[in-house]
Parts: sequence; structure tokens; C-alpha cells
Amino acid sequence: MQINILIVDDDRDICEYVKMLLAQNGYTVDALNDPTKVIDTLRSKHYHMVILDLMMPQVSGLEVLNQIREIDDDIAIVIFTAHPSVDSAVISLQQNVSDYIKKPFDVDEFVMTIERVLKKKGLLVDPEEELHATIGRSVREKRKASGLTLRQMSNRTGLSVSLLSQIERAESSASVSSLFKLANAMGCKITSFFGNF
Repeated sequence: MQINILIVDDDRDICEYVKMLLAQNGYTVDALNDPTKVIDTLRSKHYHMVILDLMMPQVSGLEVLNQIREIDDDIAIVIFTAHPSVDSAVISLQQNVSDYIKKPFDVDEFVMTIERVLKKKGLLVDPEEELHATIGRSVREKRKASGLTLRQMSNRTGLSVSLLSQIERAESSASVSSLFKLANAMGCKITSFFGNF
């Protein structure tokens, strides 16, 4: 899924730097230096996230934040400011802001914050995590369809109840050996656990 991000900051250098940084991580990024054009821009293209500076000359970031929330109460918004304050943090929380980043920022932390916000919104999925979830869901569904409890499955496979539970909840990755034991215990092919992978 292509993630569209809009950066709103009156500092052109910051916009270009953040745009380049996020583009390198696979995001489609647009930048606005004029905060008065945010609403028209949001209406003209679908964005998943707005990175919004608070201190801008024509319109304050908090005013822009209020305007955004009037037309979209779900879009992820990350506040980006060199002048953090308790008041702006409180207002940000009231407006359901996803995160609050202080300038100057650490590049790795910034990218991780963007990823975390997108994952929380369900917009960014790690293929490996998705594979574990698919395997866990398949194992649970096949076990229940066979009328087996975790204890019975443990007795059949020699795997601990704790490990089986972790596999089903995608908290632990199943080894090929474990999957082979599970498939034998339920009379199915090991490949049936992988869904569309």
C-alpha cells in the first residue's frame, strides 16, 4: 500500500530534508510551505498522515490542526516543533494527535516514530509480522476445527502449551520442526498454515 504523507512547514529546507528522508523509506511525500493551502491540498488528494509544524507566520500550526480535524478526524497527525510547550502538547492531545516530535530531531527516532504511528493506524504492515499472524490464525482455526484443546495438541506434538499459545497469538515464530509436528497432529499439509504467502 502506498502511504501518502503531507509535510506542512514554512521552512523550505526542513520540508525538502524530511521529504527526502521519508521518500528514501518508500513513502510518497508532498510538502507545503504555505499553511493556508493545507485544507485545499487535503481535499484534492488522499493523505494518510500530516506532519505539521506549530510555529508558522501566516497561520499557527494549532489553527491548521483545528481546521484539519474539522474535515478529517481520523488522519494521523504528527506535530513537529522547535518550540514545544505544555499548552500546545495539551491541545495536541485533545485533537487526537498521533505524536509530538521536537526539532532538532534524531533521524532514526523520527523514522521509527513515523513507522510506529502508521502501524498503529493499521497502515503499515511488516510482512514478517503478517506471516506470523497468518500462521498463528491458521493453526488456531485448524486446531479448533479438529476439536482439540491446547493441552491435547501439546500431548500430540510434544510442544509446550505455552509455546503453542504463543504461536497462535503470533508472539513467537514457529520453527519448521514445530509446524511439521502441528501439521502431522492435525492431518494437514504444512503449507496449509501459510495462507497466501
